[in-house]
Amino acid sequence: MNAVLDWDLVHGAVPAVVTVAGLVAGAVLLSRRDRRWWSRTVPLVAAACAVAVFLLWLVVDVLWKPFPDPVPHGVVVWIGVALFGFGLAIVWQWRSRWPRRGLSVLACLVVVLAAGANINAHYGQFPSLRAAFELPPANEIPFTSLHSSPGRPAPRSPGQPLLDGWHPPSTMPKNGVVTQVSIPATASRFPVTRAAYLYLPPAYRTSPRPLLPVLVLLHGQPGGPRDWINGGQIATMMDRFAAAHKGIAPVVVMPDATGSAFANPLCVDSRLGHSETYLTGDVPGWIKKTLQVDPDNSKWAVAGYSYGGTCALQLALRKPAVFPTFVDISGQDEPTLGSRARTVDEAFGGDEQAFRRFNPVDLLTTHRYPGSAGVVSVGRSDSVFLPQQKRVFEAAQRNGINVTWRETPGAHNWQAWSAGLSDSLAWLAGRMGLVKQ
Repeated sequence: MNAVLDWDLVHGAVPAVVTVAGLVAGAVLLSRRDRRWWSRTVPLVAAACAVAVFLLWLVVDVLWKPFPDPVPHGVVVWIGVALFGFGLAIVWQWRSRWPRRGLSVLACLVVVLAAGANINAHYGQFPSLRAAFELPPANEIPFTSLHSSPGRPAPRSPGQPLLDGWHPPSTMPKNGVVTQVSIPATASRFPVTRAAYLYLPPAYRTSPRPLLPVLVLLHGQPGGPRDWINGGQIATMMDRFAAAHKGIAPVVVMPDATGSAFANPLCVDSRLGHSETYLTGDVPGWIKKTLQVDPDNSKWAVAGYSYGGTCALQLALRKPAVFPTFVDISGQDEPTLGSRARTVDEAFGGDEQAFRRFNPVDLLTTHRYPGSAGVVSVGRSDSVFLPQQKRVFEAAQRNGINVTWRETPGAHNWQAWSAGLSDSLAWLAGRMGLVKQ
């Protein structure tokens, strides 16, 4: 059963087989000898689906704009394919005997499944059935068992990279684990609705335990804390890093950055909630109080993708003493609810100056960050966010921040987001004091 739950839904045989099955099911739905079927019915269903898809695109991408990024054209096409299959199945219910009706319903389900598989393959959001059904990861442990026997902090020589003085015990586990826990919004009162996820490397599960640095990892919008577990496969990425560094890797904390899947609090303290205070106050405070980690914030970093990338940059510029190191992956050039006017009005009551105090490009013009450094990363096929990231990178360069530019394969999807973090790990290790910089 575990093997089935961990089938790859993004690459390889499974999505290919599902797509072929969808094509066959579509052929079944189209197969009819009636001349009027091909001259009138099929064109009418196709036209109705095209209109429905256009209206859906108009509402989502032009009028409502609930997401910071537009719906990709390929995803729009597959939505149209699903609607077309659904429409044909409805028509099949008229003047057909029950066996054909049942067959059309089954064929419709296969077409919709194929469309969903290809949309998922574009984003890479659910790499397995385990992720799609929100089942616990195979390496998840209860948070209550984490500190049942706290480890002693391992000694460390001042100024020495953590890896140089670390000698892992023979009992150290081979892999890290993930766990989830609620991080309360004590000071911010931010409406957190979902548990945070944590990744703890092998070295954290030993005694004596090295005091590891912390990477706060932020999700996109729409999205949630588990997205880095599913689409980002953060445990596999960090286990690979730890295997090459004697079990050492950052402790990764993935908090609820938005409060709910579709909320957009802009990563600021505003009418939309005090998300900045939550992420720079409540979350770091809880980490230091609850986990055995390096309390020195100069060794901490914040990273994220899309909305989370913009948020990581905002937090690093607004609170450089908390997060002097950042990785902005496929972020925007400014936080937005769809337009500057709408953002200023809904979040700041029309106060443009209040918005500018949170806007990264404005902050890079008016403030200096002598101790900060970061990576700005984007997929080279991301036509929407690549030019925005260029503007951010150039503004950071003009400011004097030690900033690195990275382009990775992929568009606005997990191919680019995972690569953006993975390719930054060696640089992060130096900034976080794990290895010699």
